[in-house]
Amino acid sequence: MQVQPDLFFDGRCEEAIEFYRKALGAEVGMLMRYKDSPEPQPGMVPPGSENKVMHACLRIGDTSLMASDGSCQGQPSFQGFSLSLTVPNDAEAERLFGVLADGGQTRLPLTKTFFSSRFGILADRFGVGWMIVVEE
Repeated sequence: MQVQPDLFFDGRCEEAIEFYRKALGAEVGMLMRYKDSPEPQPGMVPPGSENKVMHACLRIGDTSLMASDGSCQGQPSFQGFSLSLTVPNDAEAERLFGVLADGGQTRLPLTKTFFSSRFGILADRFGVGWMIVVEE
């Protein structure tokens, strides 16, 4: 069994994919636009959204992350969860925290804790919550 997060960027998916490619080295394994759907669903997205992302699969390290523009309403809402990014050392934690926090919001600056030499929480520019933790 496998659990994969599927994030709905509500019209900003392509921008998010490019951000994660640069920030995390994400690789796009698959990307389908609404206009390419073998079974179009009239009324699923607003007119003019045909080029928006219907479904994408990204690979970040050993993890697959699915993404979409969803209903393309421009109101993404990422609440009630965070993606946890485990890194091998403090330098990588500092680097990734800085890149992901750029344009976002720091919720807990990177700090030493009883369980890790560096741990921090942020929301990136899209509102996606991230926890960065150095593997002990």
